[in-house]
Amino acid sequence: MTEILLSLLSAALINNLMLHWPLGVDPLLAAKGRSQVHALGLATAGLMLCVGTLGYLVDQWLLVPADLASLQLLVWLPLSVLLIGPVLRLLGRWLPMLPFAGLWPLLLGNAAILGVTLLVSREATSLGQAMATSLGAGLGFWLVLSLFDDLQQRILDNDIPLPFRGLPIQLICAGLMAVAFLGLHGLVKT
Repeated sequence: MTEILLSLLSAALINNLMLHWPLGVDPLLAAKGRSQVHALGLATAGLMLCVGTLGYLVDQWLLVPADLASLQLLVWLPLSVLLIGPVLRLLGRWLPMLPFAGLWPLLLGNAAILGVTLLVSREATSLGQAMATSLGAGLGFWLVLSLFDDLQQRILDNDIPLPFRGLPIQLICAGLMAVAFLGLHGLVKT
């Protein structure tokens, strides 16, 4: 149980896919508005959980026994694309107040979803650890999206020099968040 909890915390805070490895930065810069940020975070967390878990099962039960581990990416990419629609429909029924309708392109181009599947296949030793790592990565993604949106709202009315407006200040903010999350690296010793 401790190993699963540490995997969840490590994926969410310490080895955050958006800040530790810059995967999924495009949705970070594209999400606008509180409701879209939460819808995108929840949809990404759900999709990471589904794709990471199913990818681990396919890898352990089909690809590794058949000595086809070199085809992992070829199998996981269609798996992630095929699961976007059902996950969005399920979340749309479960939480109708959030705008899940326009998230298809942001989820389709999100490299963090494939990144978590590769991470799970490489580091997970059990199904529980694979699920915890996938869920932790999704929750960490949602946390970074929420914090970045709050930071964007705070700097919206500030007097920012003209060369730093727009994308440059967003990248500076993302870099500062990455440095802040870097301070959590000593939290869990394995």
